[in-house]
Amino acid sequence: MVYIAVWDEFVERSVQLFRSDPQSTRYVIKYRNCDGKLVLKVTDNKECLKFKTDQAQDAKKMEKLNNIFFGLMARGPEVDISEITGKDQTEAQPPKKGRGRKQ
Repeated sequence: MVYIAVWDEFVERSVQLFRSDPQSTRYVIKYRNCDGKLVLKVTDNKECLKFKTDQAQDAKKMEKLNNIFFGLMARGPEVDISEITGKDQTEAQPPKKGRGRKQ
């Protein structure tokens, strides 16, 4: 069991682990509300990688990692990750027109 302190290294090694054995790799998210800690675990029963945080801003990073794994699982392990993460979501959504109070 290896705790990785740097987020980018955790993502890179997790993707490598998935690509080496996609059939047996698992991705687990564990949140302890009483401690306010989030633990992400990627394992293939031979190697286990973990990332622990208590920062609320890391939730966005976790969402990006989810999107990476969903793309790898749906399209196959050979897919280019930049296709998954490179899409800018602000361009895809039209600007919202508010129904706020007129001034």
